[in-house]
Amino acid sequence: SDVTELVIATDAGREGELVARWIMDKAGWRGKSLRLWISSQTDRAIKEGFSKLRPASDYDNLFKSAEARSHADWIVGLNITRALTCRYNASLSAGRVQTPTLAMLVKREEDIKNFVPKDYWTVSAKTESLTATWRDKKGQARVFDKSAAEAAAAKLTGPAVVTRVEKTRKQTPPPPAYDLTELQRDANKKYGYTAKETLSIMQSLYEVHKVLTYPRTDSRYISDDVVPTLGERLMALRFGVYAPLAAQLLKTSPIQTRYIVNNAKVTDHHAIIPTEEPADFRRMSGPEQNIYDLVARRFLAVLLPPFEYEEMKITLDCNGESLHARGKRVINEGWRAAYESYNDSEDEDEDEREQTLPDIRQGDKLKILSSRINSGKTKPPSRYTEATLLTAMEHPSSQVEDKALSKTLEETGGLGTPATRADIIEKLFSAFYAERNGKEIIPTAKGIQLIGLVPEELKSAELTAVWETRLGAIAKGQERPEKFISEMRLYAQRLVNEVK
Repeated sequence: SDVTELVIATDAGREGELVARWIMDKAGWRGKSLRLWISSQTDRAIKEGFSKLRPASDYDNLFKSAEARSHADWIVGLNITRALTCRYNASLSAGRVQTPTLAMLVKREEDIKNFVPKDYWTVSAKTESLTATWRDKKGQARVFDKSAAEAAAAKLTGPAVVTRVEKTRKQTPPPPAYDLTELQRDANKKYGYTAKETLSIMQSLYEVHKVLTYPRTDSRYISDDVVPTLGERLMALRFGVYAPLAAQLLKTSPIQTRYIVNNAKVTDHHAIIPTEEPADFRRMSGPEQNIYDLVARRFLAVLLPPFEYEEMKITLDCNGESLHARGKRVINEGWRAAYESYNDSEDEDEDEREQTLPDIRQGDKLKILSSRINSGKTKPPSRYTEATLLTAMEHPSSQVEDKALSKTLEETGGLGTPATRADIIEKLFSAFYAERNGKEIIPTAKGIQLIGLVPEELKSAELTAVWETRLGAIAKGQERPEKFISEMRLYAQRLVNEVK
């Protein structure tokens, strides 16, 4: 009775709003309510947030959207789980995000099982100054007829004439700042951390150490209002390996922000970036230091200029056969200076590696010293790791035929949210639908069986696309939540009838 005002300070997002409103409802609160909306836990950010409190009613539609999502997930998940369990006399669960995710694992396993490898051959020729790759008349480096490779190799004798030299100056912009999913991907690739582990570490860096901003974000940019704080954030990075670049950027006036500022792409929270609080590695665990390092380097990188290089492509002719070589000369390291080494081998052509090429002109003749036939086998698709599964969950649009729904999936961030994807993956393990084999994720016999039993439409990401479109409309006040929930009841009823 002595409380006259309440401030909602849960996570600034759809689910945080839901938690707060449910607590208020259980407590019977009917008084004045205000909303604190911040992306950082530093003293400065909190004080600034309290100076800009907004009426809680401004977020009523966001709450309605969250509650509608919760009710709909409960209605569909509970009913279809109960129906499957009763119909097949086994503990089987399903849901609109969990099931399509499992379906991706099962589909990949089927693709691997049904894959038939093919033998192929490539031909390379070595000169004094470079190694060139042979291509057939269609421009293909791989051939599936060994005799064609042998015939080409036999002709690669004597001089090869340079028929074309292409030099192109190119730029590669820095990668955007981290959102949670991208950070979880990189942490899994570099350190083997699970998505759940990375989120837990991030939460500690945000709440305990207060050195990184809000973790559960799906944005990779900041808005204009954050730009004035960049100098202080760089000041906080003037230690250890970050000091030289931080000092360099602080001397730049103004700091270049073209690759990090995009108001239109900032949702509830901006990208994950360092706060104005200096990090004290003596108080951090090894994993905390590793995650901080990823974010700090990416933050520095995105404020640096593009990576500039000259790409060189050489085409040679030897007795009517076409040979190709390519290389790269670095002009300006740009943002790559933020990394001790940068591996872009994933982007390279497996059959034609980059090399340092000499200064060659059209018409030059190069003596071929030797030619070689290389054999290989086509490879099946790789099993998912947590890194690649997170990517597939974030961008599942390739599985959706409807172009409008596919676009919606891309716009709404795919299956699940940055905050829930880690838990979804963990649920697949705890329910014994999937298991880890090193870094690989493999569906179990139980998981494969479940996908064979659930209704077809529940396996697709389309359901999430439809839901997110409508939940977005509710959040904007364009649709009534009661109508959505009523239709979800009918949808659940239809799914149960299909299982029966």
